[in-house]
Amino acid sequence: MEQHRWRPPNDGPRRGRPPSARLPPQARRPPGGGEHGPGAGRPPRSSASGAQPANLRLTGLGSGLFCIVSMFLLGCLDTLLFGSSMTVYAVLFLLVCAVTALWVRDGDLLTAPVVLPIAFLGGLFPVADGKAGLLGRLMGVFTGLATQAGWLYGGTLVAGVIVLVRRVRWVRRRRRRS
Repeated sequence: MEQHRWRPPNDGPRRGRPPSARLPPQARRPPGGGEHGPGAGRPPRSSASGAQPANLRLTGLGSGLFCIVSMFLLGCLDTLLFGSSMTVYAVLFLLVCAVTALWVRDGDLLTAPVVLPIAFLGGLFPVADGKAGLLGRLMGVFTGLATQAGWLYGGTLVAGVIVLVRRVRWVRRRRRRS
């Protein structure tokens, strides 16, 4: 989740601006607290009633964990319901790619396409067909990677396109604000 930061106001003198131009009189904080005391200026916290910030996004680490855990769970679900169907697994991977690219926060956009191949690999362990034992399972995972590479590249491409579009829009918004 996105973590909000709070910086105390810089009330010191600034170069090139007279002190009176810094803040309007009604916005100045009284010394020692008052209604604009020590907690003034901080972002609102979510209350006990459940009010949350409107823009919830995943961090880079959060998006990686989301991808890996969801692909592993979807791989287990695919094994239980569809008998380890690689096509079903690949379509679910495309959906996870799109959701991850849309849900990651703007500052961590470029991490989304990086974690997706790792998540694909993590979800292959329950789906991979292999003989009993660790080596048999690993051979099934490598075979799955080799035979399903098109789906892997396609999902990464979908996420990459979504991320690039979001990044361009984010940069344009920042330039308009400046």
